[in-house]
Amino acid sequence: MRSPHLISGRRYPLLAALLLAAVPVLLVAAVTYGAVDLPAADVWRVITAHLTTGRPPADVSGIDNEIIWNSRAPRTVLALIAGAGLAVAGAVLQTVVRNPLADPYVLGITSGASLAAVAVITLGSVAGLGVSGAAFAGACATLALVLALGSRRGALTPTRLVLAGVALSYLLQGATSYLQLRAQPDQLAGILFWLLGSVAGARWSDLTAPAVIVVACTGWLLSQARRLNALLLGDETAAALGIPVHRFRLVLLAVAALLTAAVIAVAGGIAFVGLIVPHAVRLLVGPDHRRTLPLIAMTGGLFLVAADLAARTLSPPLELPLGILTATLGTPFFLWLLRRETAVA
Repeated sequence: MRSPHLISGRRYPLLAALLLAAVPVLLVAAVTYGAVDLPAADVWRVITAHLTTGRPPADVSGIDNEIIWNSRAPRTVLALIAGAGLAVAGAVLQTVVRNPLADPYVLGITSGASLAAVAVITLGSVAGLGVSGAAFAGACATLALVLALGSRRGALTPTRLVLAGVALSYLLQGATSYLQLRAQPDQLAGILFWLLGSVAGARWSDLTAPAVIVVACTGWLLSQARRLNALLLGDETAAALGIPVHRFRLVLLAVAALLTAAVIAVAGGIAFVGLIVPHAVRLLVGPDHRRTLPLIAMTGGLFLVAADLAARTLSPPLELPLGILTATLGTPFFLWLLRRETAVA
């Protein structure tokens, strides 16, 4: 009987090594190509010089150094971080609620962050919060409300969580649309950023907080991989194995919200990554979180870097919103994987 997933255990190290090797290659390609293509050798030298000496190489022009180090490099690294964070958050949410459709959008977390950000753009700051701070607070507040609505007699019910999240997401999207109608013409570009997502304009100073949060949360989730696997077997089985299911589910939801909020606060509302990437990886290697989580993080990061590169190069000088590209690039690939998986099963 053939394996239900496409990559056997013996091939898993090879797949992991290929994805890891693809990270620096795709990062350099994303910095090299754009509205103005630059020599890949210059890109390598500028990045290496900044990382080793903190200064640009003397034989590279100031304009090229500005494009490489201060414009394209930070946005490319942010895309890698954001893609990894959203993909891991989606994987956790799908496990927690045992629903393949769960992701930060379905549970309303992204909609809450977008509403808070758009509210600050159109109505002004509240309690001294800037746009990014408001987005972070909105994501956390939305999760708290979903948890309150999705619990029954003090216990979280996966189905109620999903239904509460979907209903709340529609409500928040409606409020966001209302604020968009009230917006001034000069505010629409900023609103579009929060609705569809973008890593344009990223600065190195924007990367520290999301990078630390994504790495720390992903590392902690890897340490909890066996418990995550137990949740897949059902609450009763997990409880029989000594896992405090209710408390563990709350912690996982908080971690997923933290990952999502950290990314949305700097990259806007990027859809589809948290839904499609975990599924694609599971179709390849199976459901074991010890195997899937590292690949989900790498695949999500690579996917969003590729989407950002396509957004900058497909229709120059127009830069397409990331949300459009993530759906356009991801759906055919996922449908192909799903067809292959059906044929193998």
